[in-house]
Order: sequence, then C-alpha cells, then structure tokens
Amino acid sequence: MPMSSSSSRTPAKRPPVRPTPLRPPRDNPLRGLHIQVRRAWDRPLTAYYVILGSSLLITVLGLVMVYSASMIKALQLSLPASYFFRKQFVAAVIGALLLLIAARMPVKLHRALAYPMLAGSVFLMVLVQIPGIGMAVNGNQNWISLGGPFQLQPSEFGKLALVLWGADLLARKQDKRLLSQWKHMLVPLVPVTFMLLGLIMLGGDMGTAIILAAILFGLLWLVGAPTRLFAGVLSGAALIGAILIKTNPNRMARLSCIGATEPGPNDMCWQAVHGIYALASGGLFGSGLGASVEKWGQLPEAHTDFIFAVTGEELGLAGTLSVLALFAALGYAGIRVAGRTEDPFVRYAAGGVTTWITAQAVVNVGAVLGLLPIAGVPLPLFSYGGSALLPTMFAIGLLIAFAREEPAARAALAMRQPVFGRKRAAVRGSESGRGPRRWNTMRRRATARTSGER
Repeated sequence: MPMSSSSSRTPAKRPPVRPTPLRPPRDNPLRGLHIQVRRAWDRPLTAYYVILGSSLLITVLGLVMVYSASMIKALQLSLPASYFFRKQFVAAVIGALLLLIAARMPVKLHRALAYPMLAGSVFLMVLVQIPGIGMAVNGNQNWISLGGPFQLQPSEFGKLALVLWGADLLARKQDKRLLSQWKHMLVPLVPVTFMLLGLIMLGGDMGTAIILAAILFGLLWLVGAPTRLFAGVLSGAALIGAILIKTNPNRMARLSCIGATEPGPNDMCWQAVHGIYALASGGLFGSGLGASVEKWGQLPEAHTDFIFAVTGEELGLAGTLSVLALFAALGYAGIRVAGRTEDPFVRYAAGGVTTWITAQAVVNVGAVLGLLPIAGVPLPLFSYGGSALLPTMFAIGLLIAFAREEPAARAALAMRQPVFGRKRAAVRGSESGRGPRRWNTMRRRATARTSGER
C-alpha cells in the first residue's frame, strides 16, 4: 500500500538556539572603593604616613586657631596680638625636634629612658608643692616658673613617663611569664600610678588625673587583665573620684553644668553655655577665620581649653568635623601599630600613647559640647600650652618610630634609596670594570621592582 505523502515528509530542521551571552556583572562603585581603601590601608607604610600627616595637620591648624583665638586676650593684657602665637610656635618648633629625635631613636633607648623619666617627673611634681617654687594658675598649683613668661607643668610629662615606664614594666613581666598572676599585673603599676595621681591632686588638677587614670586602664586592658580585676580597679577609681568631686564645691558646680543652656545662678555655667553659643553660631562653614565673637571676652580660656568652640564658630561644622576626623585617623593608626607588632613593649607603649591622646581629646571635646564636665584639659596638639605640646609631640614620635619598626614597613623603607644614591651606585658599578662608562650611562637598565609599596 503506498505511503501517504504526509508521512513521507522529512521534518524541517530548526535553527540551533544560540545561548544568550551572559552580561558581565556591573561593578558596584561602593564595593570597589571599599576594596581600594582596604588595599591602601593594608600597605606597610600606611600607619606611618597617617600618624605623621594627621599629627602635623592638627599642629598646624592648632597654631592658626591659637593665633586667632588669643589675639583679643593678648590685647586685653596690653601685649602684642601675636604674643601667645609666638610662644606656641616656639614650642611647636622644639616639639618638632623632639618628634624627629623620638622617631629616630631605637626601641631599646626608649626603654632605657623609662625609669629616668619617671624619676624626673616625680621629682618635679614634688617641687611643685614646695612654697616659693611651685605656682598656682587658675586655682591649681601644678606649675613651676622658669623665669619670665615661661612656665612648666610637670604633670604633663608624667603622662609620658607613665606610658614608657608602664610599658617597660609590663613587657619585662611578660617575658618572665608573670602576668598570669594578678599581683604581678597590679604591683607596682597601680601603686606608682596612684602616687602620681596623689601628687597631681595635691595641686587640685583633676583633669590631668583623669587622663593618667585612663592611661592606667588602657595598659591593664592591653595586658589582658581579667574582667573582675579590671572592674575592681575601675570601681575603686570611680569611688575616689566621686569623693573628690563631692567634697569640692567647684567640681560639683562643673558637674551640674552638663547640658546647661543658661548661665545659672551667679553665672556658674557661664563658660559651658558660651561654648555652646560659639558652636551654635558657627553654622555649617563658620563665620570666617578671625571673626569669632565669643573670644571678645565672653568665652573664658578661648585659646586653651575651649579652642574647639572657637574653631566651631569660625570654621563651622566642617572645621570641627575635620579636626575630629584627624584625631580619629591618628587614634586608628595607633591601634594598628599596637595590634600588628610582636614586641610587647611596643604594643603597650603604642596603646598607652593612643589611649592618652584619644581620652584627652574626648574629655576636651565632650566638655565643650556640654556632654562631660569641664575638666580643664587641653586638646592635644591643638590648644595653647607648651608644657602639653612638648611631651605629646615626643609621644607622636614614639608612634612613628614604632610604625617604622614593623617588619613590612622596615622592608619597604629599606628598598627606598634616594635618587642621588642610586646614581652614585650606578657610577661605582660602571667604574668597577663592567663596561665602558659612556655605554653604561647611555642605556637604560630595567631594574626589578617588587609589587610591595615603594
């Protein structure tokens, strides 16, 4: 039987289905920026540059604001308008030399300075309490007159001495594996710190005592103190602080001015309220450099403890946030230095310096914002005062020296040679018989470079 025509047809061939090309995933710009920032931060010399750059920027901006905030005060005292600025500039130059010296000193020499610096600080603090040698400023007897307009506050050097001595003490005990016992963790660190606090409190300077207590707690935290031990020391310090505040009407008045919006009876909160006025009148970008109104006698200590308020009034929110960002970068770089080293002394010293500067900045800014009581501590590297600036810049030099001592940073710095030195090395190589000097200088030799930071 013949087949039907429908069954004899061959099926039509369909064209092959081409796979749809996969579109490349769109790059997330925020993720790419995050990766680039992480790579830049992981470079060996990042902490070195951040510490050096942020500290210098804070110091330079502080000099500008000291000049702006102190002009009216100097004229009221029948002094040249640049009087306080010139003193601060001299202190900054000396501090820069101390920073360079500290940055170039080896770690062993820093450890060798720990005990002499502690003994010298204690000796000067004792001299402060001797009548005829010590002098009182704003009700606190913590100063020694050096003749003329120059004065010295030994308690500021006590902060540096406590950091170096405490770091060296804890590092020695860790090498001997004694820190597992609580008595070796506390003795003699806590008794010596309390001795320094007692000498400072004899002069009535509770602000500096708070910073020394913060350094002590920072060292105990870094050494890994148990929570119960840490809480016990913190509770004891808080109890002593509460007693000292309760027994002093001036300190009670400062405590009651937290969050104040009116001067109150007898203008008790005058300084705190006018600090808020200065910040509020600055707006976003400020009234302009030198155009502050509060520094015309309304805001006490405008160039020292409350220079941050004048900065907010003249440079606005943008200026104050820039200052806070610089301090945040400095603190984060110090934490990185302390976290990446294997040397216990470097870890404790870097952590102590970072705690010192960060805690002092928080106490000063918190007082200006009305969130903390006015403690009378300057803003590190920013406020007027040579006695505070010199040890702080030496401490910054410590951080720079420790950042240079990281193995990766040391290797990156070792690969760096000045251009003049490379040229001289090339000339010596050509003169050693490797080839005619003219041919060697005319051609370019490709030198192998590592992928690390140069």
